[in-house]
Amino acid sequence: MNLAELVDVVSEKTGLPKTSSRELIKATLDTILTEVKKGGRVSLIGFGAFFRVLRKPRVGRNPQTGETIKIASAKVPRFKAGKEFKDQVKSPR
Repeated sequence: MNLAELVDVVSEKTGLPKTSSRELIKATLDTILTEVKKGGRVSLIGFGAFFRVLRKPRVGRNPQTGETIKIASAKVPRFKAGKEFKDQVKSPR
């Protein structure tokens, strides 16, 4: 499902016009992005949590030359699914 399809579904379920649905979705995603970028956490009970972690520096290997290289630490986004979300995905239906 892409953004346009998501907008269609949200518009249909809420009765909002597609333009309002698109703005709502974009505002929600922008808010989540901004908060995670600041180092915060966005928890949606039953759905999951969006947060940022610091990946430690490590030693890697160049697959073409076999040479070892140092990979710097990095801030990376994470999502942890909530129990309700996991249960819905696991259900046989």
